[in-house]
Amino acid sequence: MRSRVWGMLLIIGCSLISESCGVYSFTGTTLSPDIKTVTVNNFTLATAGGPANLPLTFNEKLKEYYQRYTNLKVVPSNGDMVLEGNITGYDLLAVAPTATDQAGVNRLQITVLARFYNNKDETKNFEQSFSFYQDFPQSQTLSQNESRLVPKILDQIVLDLFNKTAADW
Repeated sequence: MRSRVWGMLLIIGCSLISESCGVYSFTGTTLSPDIKTVTVNNFTLATAGGPANLPLTFNEKLKEYYQRYTNLKVVPSNGDMVLEGNITGYDLLAVAPTATDQAGVNRLQITVLARFYNNKDETKNFEQSFSFYQDFPQSQTLSQNESRLVPKILDQIVLDLFNKTAADW
Protein backbone atom coordinates (compact mmCIF):
# COMPACT_ATOMS: atom_id res chain seq x y z
CA MET A 1 0.00 0.00 0.00
CA ARG A 2 2.79 2.42 0.95
CA SER A 3 4.77 1.77 -2.22
CA ARG A 4 1.61 2.33 -4.22
CA VAL A 5 1.13 5.79 -2.65
CA TRP A 6 4.75 6.71 -3.38
CA GLY A 7 4.33 5.48 -6.94
CA MET A 8 1.25 7.66 -7.41
CA LEU A 9 3.03 10.69 -5.94
CA LEU A 10 5.96 10.12 -8.27
CA ILE A 11 3.67 9.89 -11.31
CA ILE A 12 1.78 13.03 -10.28
CA GLY A 13 5.02 14.93 -9.63
CA CYS A 14 6.50 13.94 -12.99
CA SER A 15 3.34 14.88 -14.84
CA LEU A 16 3.22 18.28 -13.16
CA ILE A 17 6.80 18.97 -14.11
CA SER A 18 6.34 17.86 -17.71
CA GLU A 19 3.03 19.72 -18.07
CA SER A 20 4.23 23.01 -16.61
CA CYS A 21 3.81 25.91 -18.95
CA GLY A 22 5.64 29.17 -19.51
CA VAL A 23 9.31 29.95 -19.58
CA TYR A 24 9.99 29.96 -15.85
CA SER A 25 12.92 28.16 -14.34
CA PHE A 26 14.01 27.20 -10.85
CA THR A 27 16.35 30.22 -10.76
CA GLY A 28 13.47 32.63 -11.36
CA THR A 29 14.42 33.60 -14.89
CA THR A 30 11.69 34.21 -17.45
CA LEU A 31 13.88 33.98 -20.51
CA SER A 32 12.33 32.80 -23.71
CA PRO A 33 13.66 29.41 -24.87
CA ASP A 34 14.90 30.95 -28.13
CA ILE A 35 17.40 33.14 -26.24
CA LYS A 36 20.66 31.22 -26.16
CA THR A 37 23.43 33.84 -25.88
CA VAL A 38 24.28 37.05 -24.07
CA THR A 39 26.91 39.65 -24.90
CA VAL A 40 28.28 41.94 -22.20
CA ASN A 41 30.00 44.84 -23.92
CA ASN A 42 32.58 46.60 -21.80
CA PHE A 43 31.04 49.04 -19.37
CA THR A 44 33.17 52.17 -19.22
CA LEU A 45 34.02 54.56 -16.41
CA ALA A 46 32.22 57.85 -17.11
CA THR A 47 32.83 59.51 -13.76
CA ALA A 48 35.71 60.84 -11.75
CA GLY A 49 36.94 58.68 -8.93
CA GLY A 50 36.76 55.02 -8.27
CA PRO A 51 39.33 52.29 -8.69
CA ALA A 52 40.85 52.01 -12.16
CA ASN A 53 39.71 48.38 -12.41
CA LEU A 54 36.08 49.16 -11.52
CA PRO A 55 34.67 48.66 -15.06
CA LEU A 56 36.59 45.41 -15.53
CA THR A 57 35.43 44.10 -12.16
CA PHE A 58 31.81 44.98 -12.98
CA ASN A 59 31.98 43.39 -16.44
CA GLU A 60 33.38 40.14 -15.06
CA LYS A 61 30.82 39.97 -12.24
CA LEU A 62 28.02 40.47 -14.77
CA LYS A 63 29.29 37.76 -17.14
CA GLU A 64 29.85 35.35 -14.27
CA TYR A 65 26.34 35.90 -12.94
CA TYR A 66 24.74 35.07 -16.30
CA GLN A 67 26.90 31.98 -16.66
CA ARG A 68 26.10 30.79 -13.16
CA TYR A 69 22.35 31.41 -13.08
CA THR A 70 21.25 30.82 -16.68
CA ASN A 71 21.98 28.39 -19.48
CA LEU A 72 23.03 31.28 -21.70
CA LYS A 73 26.38 31.23 -23.40
CA VAL A 74 28.36 34.46 -22.99
CA VAL A 75 29.62 35.46 -26.43
CA PRO A 76 31.87 38.40 -27.38
CA SER A 77 29.42 39.90 -29.90
CA ASN A 78 25.99 39.55 -31.53
CA GLY A 79 24.31 37.88 -28.55
CA ASP A 80 20.56 37.36 -28.40
CA MET A 81 20.74 39.75 -25.45
CA VAL A 82 23.26 42.58 -25.22
CA LEU A 83 24.24 44.61 -22.18
CA GLU A 84 26.37 47.73 -22.26
CA GLY A 85 26.69 51.02 -20.48
CA ASN A 86 28.70 53.27 -18.22
CA ILE A 87 29.57 53.63 -14.58
CA THR A 88 28.20 57.13 -14.13
CA GLY A 89 28.64 57.66 -10.42
CA TYR A 90 31.19 56.90 -7.74
CA ASP A 91 30.19 59.17 -4.93
CA LEU A 92 31.23 59.60 -1.33
CA LEU A 93 28.39 61.21 0.61
CA ALA A 94 28.09 62.41 4.17
CA VAL A 95 24.86 61.16 5.75
CA ALA A 96 23.29 61.03 9.21
CA PRO A 97 24.28 64.48 10.47
CA THR A 98 25.05 64.81 14.17
CA ALA A 99 24.41 67.67 16.57
CA THR A 100 27.88 69.05 15.82
CA ASP A 101 27.14 69.34 12.07
CA GLN A 102 29.42 66.44 11.22
CA ALA A 103 28.40 63.34 9.35
CA GLY A 104 27.73 60.38 11.59
CA VAL A 105 28.12 58.03 8.66
CA ASN A 106 29.77 58.15 5.25
CA ARG A 107 28.17 56.52 2.23
CA LEU A 108 29.81 55.12 -0.87
CA GLN A 109 27.33 55.04 -3.74
CA ILE A 110 27.94 53.60 -7.21
CA THR A 111 25.61 54.25 -10.16
CA VAL A 112 25.59 52.32 -13.43
CA LEU A 113 23.69 53.36 -16.55
CA ALA A 114 22.81 50.16 -18.42
CA ARG A 115 21.47 49.72 -21.92
CA PHE A 116 19.81 46.37 -22.64
CA TYR A 117 18.91 45.03 -26.05
CA ASN A 118 16.86 41.89 -26.53
CA ASN A 119 17.38 40.96 -30.16
CA LYS A 120 14.53 38.44 -30.01
CA ASP A 121 11.96 40.81 -28.47
CA GLU A 122 12.68 44.52 -28.85
CA THR A 123 9.82 45.44 -26.49
CA LYS A 124 12.14 44.33 -23.65
CA ASN A 125 14.86 46.85 -24.55
CA PHE A 126 15.61 49.54 -21.97
CA GLU A 127 18.06 52.12 -20.72
CA GLN A 128 18.07 52.53 -16.94
CA SER A 129 20.29 53.62 -14.07
CA PHE A 130 21.01 51.17 -11.27
CA SER A 131 22.47 52.41 -8.02
CA PHE A 132 23.39 51.00 -4.66
CA TYR A 133 25.36 52.12 -1.63
CA GLN A 134 27.07 50.95 1.52
CA ASP A 135 27.67 53.01 4.64
CA PHE A 136 30.77 53.12 6.80
CA PRO A 137 31.67 54.97 10.01
CA GLN A 138 32.64 58.62 9.82
CA SER A 139 35.77 57.83 11.81
CA GLN A 140 37.13 55.69 8.94
CA THR A 141 38.40 56.68 5.51
CA LEU A 142 37.19 55.50 2.14
CA SER A 143 40.53 53.83 1.46
CA GLN A 144 40.08 51.76 4.64
CA ASN A 145 36.70 50.49 3.41
CA GLU A 146 36.79 50.58 -0.39
CA SER A 147 38.05 47.02 -0.94
CA ARG A 148 35.27 45.67 1.28
CA LEU A 149 32.40 47.90 0.10
CA VAL A 150 32.86 47.99 -3.68
CA PRO A 151 32.32 44.23 -4.23
CA LYS A 152 29.12 44.31 -2.13
CA ILE A 153 27.78 47.30 -4.06
CA LEU A 154 28.63 45.78 -7.44
CA ASP A 155 27.06 42.44 -6.45
CA GLN A 156 23.77 44.20 -5.69
CA ILE A 157 23.81 46.21 -8.92
CA VAL A 158 24.54 43.02 -10.91
CA LEU A 159 21.63 41.29 -9.15
CA ASP A 160 19.27 44.21 -9.87
CA LEU A 161 20.34 44.32 -13.51
CA PHE A 162 20.00 40.54 -13.86
CA ASN A 163 16.51 40.64 -12.35
CA LYS A 164 15.47 43.38 -14.78
CA THR A 165 16.82 41.53 -17.82
CA ALA A 166 16.41 37.82 -17.09
CA ALA A 167 13.72 37.67 -14.43
CA ASP A 168 11.71 40.59 -15.85
CA TRP A 169 11.16 42.14 -12.38
